[in-house]
Amino acid sequence: MSDRLSYEDKKELPDSVFGLPERREYPMPDAAHVRAAEAYFRYCPEDLRPKLARAILERAREYGVDVRSPEVLGYAQS
Repeated sequence: MSDRLSYEDKKELPDSVFGLPERREYPMPDAAHVRAAEAYFRYCPEDLRPKLARAILERAREYGVDVRSPEVLGYAQS
C-alpha cells in the first residue's frame, strides 16, 4: 500500500485508524501512513494537534515506526 489512499479505500477504513476520527482525517492503516501523518502534522489545526500527536505515537508504537518530529513529540505531551 502506498501512502496515498483512494476515496473508495479511505471510505472503507474504520474510524479507529484515523488520527482525527471525528473528521476522518490522517488515516493510519499501516506504517507508511503513520509516517505520512507525521509529515503532514503541520497542516493540522492548532487546537487538534495534541490529539493527533497522541494518535500518531499510538499507531507508531503499533507498527514499529520511530517518530522523530520534535513538534509531534512536544504536542503529545500537551
